[in-house]
Amino acid sequence: MDTPAVEMKAVRKSFGKVEVLRGVDFDLRRGEVHALLGGNGAGKSTLMKILGGVHRPDGGTVTVGGVPADFRSPAAASAAGIGMVFQEFSLVPTLTVAQNVFLGREPRRFGLIDDTALNRRTAEILHRMGTRLDPRAPVGELPVGHWQLTEIAKALSLDATVLIMDEPTARLSHSEIGPLFDLVRRLTGQGVSVVYISHRMAEIAQIADRMSVLREGQRVLSGGVTEIPPEQVAEAIVGREIHGGLGRRTCAVRPGTRPVLSVRNLRAGSRVAGVSFDVAPGEILGVAGLIGSGRTELTRCLFGIDRIEAGEIQLGGKPYRPRGPAEAIRAGMLLVPEDRQLEGLVLDHAVYDNALLPSLSRIRRGPFLGDRRGAAVCQSLISSLGIRGATRTTPVRHLSGGNQQKVVLAKWLALKENGLVPKVLVLDEPTAGIDIGAKTEILRLTAELAAEGTAVVIVSSELEELLAVADRVVVLRSGAVHADLARDDIEDEESLQLVIQGA
Repeated sequence: MDTPAVEMKAVRKSFGKVEVLRGVDFDLRRGEVHALLGGNGAGKSTLMKILGGVHRPDGGTVTVGGVPADFRSPAAASAAGIGMVFQEFSLVPTLTVAQNVFLGREPRRFGLIDDTALNRRTAEILHRMGTRLDPRAPVGELPVGHWQLTEIAKALSLDATVLIMDEPTARLSHSEIGPLFDLVRRLTGQGVSVVYISHRMAEIAQIADRMSVLREGQRVLSGGVTEIPPEQVAEAIVGREIHGGLGRRTCAVRPGTRPVLSVRNLRAGSRVAGVSFDVAPGEILGVAGLIGSGRTELTRCLFGIDRIEAGEIQLGGKPYRPRGPAEAIRAGMLLVPEDRQLEGLVLDHAVYDNALLPSLSRIRRGPFLGDRRGAAVCQSLISSLGIRGATRTTPVRHLSGGNQQKVVLAKWLALKENGLVPKVLVLDEPTAGIDIGAKTEILRLTAELAAEGTAVVIVSSELEELLAVADRVVVLRSGAVHADLARDDIEDEESLQLVIQGA
């Protein structure tokens, strides 16, 4: 039998008193795609960061190509052929594709960067990948799918023979996923081994050869993708039987209810070009569209991040034109942003600090913070949202992506606990990179807030989610509303996808 590309045995890792990995075994064969699944906080990312040299294990062994490995840095792992493509991109938008691929390692001639060699070597890598991406194109002007290709090219420029892909499709449109899968198959055909971390079972069935499931720091299931029923995988992830999946919400909005949010001919920048819609109290409005259609830019306008150039907004029957997020929050407009790490959290601060940040003025007692009240609210939210691996003092950076998203939600729920009743909650890709159990919890929470009278606007590329919770779906195209569809008028995901793509 061939020597495995990677073999990890009895790997253990703790952060403080929290035991994240408890004797995990994992192996990767040459030229295969091995999917790694598990709930938020299960240990997937920690296991792969040990392989990638970000963390050192507390126990166990790691071998790469049959050679014992004890990587003390990402550079050491990279030198051994380990490449990592994280869910959060690490590119510089103002630089070109080639400059990003070889950033810090640029070929030089007479002490100066050799742009000709830089572009030629990047073009060779892109040709190997089977893509026509221009090495000289500024990354900031490219669609998100090309950012993903640039990240992969960067890993391959280091002669990676093992490629770790963490939620690689989380930010891709439906049309960009197929080409990515073609690239993965092309690379495995060249002998590259791929670890594919994802929560999307449909993707696993298409791209992976084998799968392993982690739960609470242990491997609980492993085998060939075609050998394990999806129901068994879902139950292994959450540790219990799943009943009913996402289901479908019953609309609770009464006919004739006055809208709490009215948007008319909203314009901002080049991506919001005349958007109009209404949302009633207790209604969930889904927003769909291709990447670049203006979905995220719309949410930024509503929350006062981007300047509104034209149009009118009414919130609660009053004119609304926020000059910043603080003004939006005071008016009852809340946002869960697409990029939780960059825009939703202060990563080096504790769960307590992040969860209570918007509520400080409401729990302050004179010049002092009402710590007892704040601690009670924070602990209640940690329990009710199921934020795993966290105490009030845990830095948010140490949490998994899904648990970080729960902290973002906790910020707004803390406001509610402290007397501010939200009028509108806007969620931009709220379940990207989140396991099936946490996804169901967040969508259930969204439905509960709507049932209490909050209007919800949810932007999502996950059409199954939109059809499960939305009362209506508006489809954006080129910055304007192309279609406004009642949920009962949408037959299935495929029919909605056709509207989105303009077929």
